[in-house]
Amino acid sequence: MNLLKALAAVSSMTLLSRILGFVRDALIARVFGAGAMTDAFFVAFKIPNLLRRLFAEGAFSQAFVPILAEYKNRQGHDATRVLVSQVGSALTLVLVAVALLGIAAAPWVAYVSAPGFTTDPDKFALTVALLRITFPYIVLISLVALAAGILNTWSKFSVPAFAPVLLNVAMIAATLWLAPYFDPPVLALGWGVALGGILQLAWMLPHLAKIDMLPRPVRRFDDPGVRRILKLMAPATLGVSVAQISLLINTVFASFLATGSVSWLYYADRLMEFPTGMLGVALGTILLPSLAKHYADDSPAEYSRLLDWGLRLTLLLALPAAAALAVLAVPLIATLFHYGAFTAHDVAMTQRALVAYSLGLLGLILVKVLAPGFYARQNIRTPVKVAILTLAATQLMNLAFIFPLGHAGLALAIGLGACLNASLLLHLLKKHGIYHPQPGWIGYFVRVLIAVSLMAALLYWGMGDAEWWLAARFTERLLRLTLLVGGGALAYFIALGLMGFRPRQFSRRAAE
Repeated sequence: MNLLKALAAVSSMTLLSRILGFVRDALIARVFGAGAMTDAFFVAFKIPNLLRRLFAEGAFSQAFVPILAEYKNRQGHDATRVLVSQVGSALTLVLVAVALLGIAAAPWVAYVSAPGFTTDPDKFALTVALLRITFPYIVLISLVALAAGILNTWSKFSVPAFAPVLLNVAMIAATLWLAPYFDPPVLALGWGVALGGILQLAWMLPHLAKIDMLPRPVRRFDDPGVRRILKLMAPATLGVSVAQISLLINTVFASFLATGSVSWLYYADRLMEFPTGMLGVALGTILLPSLAKHYADDSPAEYSRLLDWGLRLTLLLALPAAAALAVLAVPLIATLFHYGAFTAHDVAMTQRALVAYSLGLLGLILVKVLAPGFYARQNIRTPVKVAILTLAATQLMNLAFIFPLGHAGLALAIGLGACLNASLLLHLLKKHGIYHPQPGWIGYFVRVLIAVSLMAALLYWGMGDAEWWLAARFTERLLRLTLLVGGGALAYFIALGLMGFRPRQFSRRAAE
């Protein structure tokens, strides 16, 4: 399979999911606004989401996929199926225990994650109730992540990429049709999350059956691969999830700020997740199985060239995305969220967070590409050391930025921390001889920077005054924003084409 085509397929599914995600968030903003109810839901949803990224998409996937690829390449179908069944059974038992513990300890979880909410008993009680509804989601979505790791190793990238669409559909339905039946109405969002988890898992199971990798319940966990995965998971939990831990700590800080701060950061983060998901997560998804196969086949030159390919694509696509988010912050936020209870003040506060986040977008995406360079080699120790340093530095920046910049300072610390993380990972990949940059990087970077500068200038000129975006009707905003984004992208790629860039230069085959 051509990796560029695979990236396009995964990104297109991610685009669909993100569009529905924006529809979801626009509806939540319109129905619930940015206040106590949404603060409670976003905190409650953040906890199982964090656990999902820590244990499932984070540590588990990075520990599981390299060993799964090794089994598939070296030990055959039957041994691989035994590994999958034992890992699936062990994971389910652990997750059910975690979910039950989370439900029982919901008041303590709410206190630790948002201690500032204790000054408002109703807000705190609502957070606890939502936590108890959403905690079982960790079981469902982690099993979805297990299925995704298997399907990605078999190069079935589009199937797991489509799954998040179902979560957004469930939450949209809950917002539109279930909310009136709950008191308070925001409880419907919690049940929408649970329904989304069920739908995603149901979508994955038939596709696992087609490749004869549907996990079967077992009582034994004696396969050597299971022990190796468990050994890798504990340190990988921190190494791959620093940004998520930082976001959780940010919630603690934000809970002491003005009401709405948690929601403003959430809406800005949702906009950041658009390029992070389409580029960073998609690239990491398609790179990890191929990197693991190159490592299993002892092909260090191909391993290095594949990393170089990923880094060049990241720079090509992430840099213009960061510039566009910063320049078009008000048009994006106003078009997507400025309705009903979401006020002009909310737009301004969310804009501050989004501009701060955009400064670190390149780092956030690079980490998704560079970390697999270590995890595919089953090297956990190096990225964990980097993660610990990055986490400490991010919290120091939080303390430095929160007083002059408020919630925007928290967003800035996340982005700068990601840049530090990426810089250290890149340095160590080169130092250990894992990655050798291909010739022409300086010229490549200069040409991309010129094209990005031209695009940003065009967007700034075409955007006009912020007041227009706040006063215009939705159709007017959407039409103008579409023209701006389309014109900016066209100008960027025309500039690249005039400087010699061609799509075929980025074509690359997946490792077989």
